[in-house]
Amino acid sequence: MREPKMYASAVKPGLVFLLSLVTFGGSADAEPLPPANQRFQSAETEEVPEFQRHVVPLLGRLGCNGRNCHGSFQGRGDFRLSLFGYDFEMDHEGLVADASDSVGKRIDQSEPANSLILRKPSLEIDHEGGRRFTQNSWEYHLLHRWIKTGAKKSAPSQELLRLEVQPKEMLFSQQNQTSQLQVVAVWQNGDREDVTPLCRFRTNDDSVAVVDRNGEVTSTGEGDTHVIAFYDNGIGSVPVMRAQTSSRFVPVEIGPEMAPIDRFVVTKLNKLNITPSQQCTDSEFLRRASIDLTGTLPTSQEVREFLADTDRDKRLRKIDELLSRPAYAAWWANKLCDFTGCNPQQQAELGQELSVQWYGWIKTRLDENLPYDELVRKVVLARGRSPQQSYEEFARETSGYFRDDPSAQFSDRETMPHYWTRRSMQKPEQAAEAFAHNFLGIRLQCAQCHKHPFAAWTQNDYRNFSRFFENVTFGIRPEDRDAYQRIAKRVGMSLRGDEGSPIRNDALRKLSAGTVYPWRELYIKQRSEAEELNLLRSGTVELRRETDPRQPIMDWMRDPNNPWFAKAFVNRVWASYFQNGIVDPPDDLNPANPPTHPELLAWLSNSFVENGYDIKWLHRQIVSSDTYQRSWRPSHNNREDQKNFSRQIPRRMPAEVVYDSVKQVVAASDQAEEVRADLTRRASGHLSMRLAGTYAMRVFGKPERAVNCDCERNNHPTLLQAVFLQNDPIIEQRLENSGWVQEMKDQEAEGNLQSHRKLVSEAWLRALGRPANRSEIEQSVQFVQQAESVAAGMQDLLWSLLNTKEFLLIK
Repeated sequence: MREPKMYASAVKPGLVFLLSLVTFGGSADAEPLPPANQRFQSAETEEVPEFQRHVVPLLGRLGCNGRNCHGSFQGRGDFRLSLFGYDFEMDHEGLVADASDSVGKRIDQSEPANSLILRKPSLEIDHEGGRRFTQNSWEYHLLHRWIKTGAKKSAPSQELLRLEVQPKEMLFSQQNQTSQLQVVAVWQNGDREDVTPLCRFRTNDDSVAVVDRNGEVTSTGEGDTHVIAFYDNGIGSVPVMRAQTSSRFVPVEIGPEMAPIDRFVVTKLNKLNITPSQQCTDSEFLRRASIDLTGTLPTSQEVREFLADTDRDKRLRKIDELLSRPAYAAWWANKLCDFTGCNPQQQAELGQELSVQWYGWIKTRLDENLPYDELVRKVVLARGRSPQQSYEEFARETSGYFRDDPSAQFSDRETMPHYWTRRSMQKPEQAAEAFAHNFLGIRLQCAQCHKHPFAAWTQNDYRNFSRFFENVTFGIRPEDRDAYQRIAKRVGMSLRGDEGSPIRNDALRKLSAGTVYPWRELYIKQRSEAEELNLLRSGTVELRRETDPRQPIMDWMRDPNNPWFAKAFVNRVWASYFQNGIVDPPDDLNPANPPTHPELLAWLSNSFVENGYDIKWLHRQIVSSDTYQRSWRPSHNNREDQKNFSRQIPRRMPAEVVYDSVKQVVAASDQAEEVRADLTRRASGHLSMRLAGTYAMRVFGKPERAVNCDCERNNHPTLLQAVFLQNDPIIEQRLENSGWVQEMKDQEAEGNLQSHRKLVSEAWLRALGRPANRSEIEQSVQFVQQAESVAAGMQDLLWSLLNTKEFLLIK
């Protein structure tokens, strides 16, 4: 970790979470203690169970602390446990407290066998939850022994370092084949214990494998999944695979010349006996890469030139060309606005204008190919003004961005404060959730109320992380209130309290004329006292009174060993190209949601960091791979593969690309390049924020960016989209006002119209990015010849092409 300058931090050597993500394989350490079901099989055992290590996990395994039982917020039968059992203090107090039940105490140390936690689950007396164990079981003996020896609480709370799960991988070959999991808990003091009978287990896909309560895994079908083990605060996973039975399968040879991405992907495909699809055609590649990298269809001339090029490296050259276009930065600025939550409705004032500034600032950074970590730093550590600026200078500068003749552009600012000025970021808890989602790809929401059973975060983690954002403030500094009020009075603003008032849209006219308005600003309040906080279980950080609390977070994220920062971005970029992330959903980096290809994600993330967080490097690696360039057409046995990247899964074009593509298809011949290149008139360019929330954008799934979920952008086809392309006035207007159709009308009147075949071929290149085949040309020519005019026939043909799946899908 980089040596901090503004704070002192102590990073513990055995990071709880980092080591408990998943640990596979054997260990050179001592043999673990035998499992509890062996050690407590006899009622005569002398061992004393521990509350945290044995009692609480057992209650969880039995379902006692679930949401439908005593773990609910109301409890059950006047008895409440912490949900999923992560508040040991509360659980112990609840167990040892006197019960209101007339039939006895929950824990009776004088007569352990009379304890309700033994009598009810064994159905010695009535129990709404039914029988959970028998009186001769090891579970009964464990709880009885704990009560008999004093029902003590573990003190202090012990720290689980990791779970070791065996086997490292399960490879099945037939239906109903079984394999047994073994889970070993490793504690901070060096203790090792087989905790398999105390774990909860889950399969991520029961069509491939199921797991019973004892950790026995059974093969149920071909494919791959993960089986997850949960114990205390540890989560471990094991990949489970069963290869397809195919006599036609021939493993792909993995040679030294194979690119790393392809090597990792093909290695797994060979294990699954899946034959990858062939390489896509040149026209498919050009259309796919043009949309993915620049949000733009290739022009018909570009398609012709690319297909005529016989150079073996033409795809690599095209990738570099696309990355050098201004449209690349314009389109991927949209993506980063998705990732960071740029939402006009959430801005505290002038939402539309500030969101346009946000988009423009990110686009400029992508134009510069600023390293990703630097781009994020300029967002995370942003402030309203520099330390050298007076409030009056700040107000003048900020107002100046709205002038008709601005002397400076917001996009030239060193930092981008609008991320922090949203209404949804004004509470530290909201800021913590959004920050974790935007930059770390993790979901903290559930931990606000309880420890989620299938995630690692506790309420204590949530509270600690939230406290980092308590002093990030949007308002008026106390020492600047007089200056703020003087300017406000001068422009006739009504004030509300000491924190200032938002600037309304009716001020835009005066701002454009050069009037200076008073602005609230982003600043850091001084803490009342120094404190030490846990940074998502990656060590403790001492925050001094004057420390910007975001600085240690940024330093921690830039540490090459950070487990989320680089991975979150790499995984989201990958998902943009393949529809699915290596971890999917892409915003749920969670040990219970393991990557399909852990070695691939690790290599790509580590190499991204080693290459200086170069975003174009990342794009180039992915788009130049055979994995990306595979055909969408299935091989003999990969039609059902949705997650192993054996072929390109057809994806619907994003909303902005659909909107722009319709304009591009119908543009006049001499305007086609201008329509493509003029970013000020494109939904995938500068119109992105202006069009946010419009009907067309909503129909095709452009996200409002109102919630912390990547799922907000929906690129799946719907019936409403089909109706829109067939009947919406926007489509009708585009076709009626088509410059290309008008061009045909003019040529037809002058008697110099191109041949029908050439017009049909041009339509195919424009809309579908490929040459039409003979049958398509013949049928289309016949259709055009039967129309009342060539222009009318071609207009109808364009409508037909816009309503094909091939137009709407990226293949």
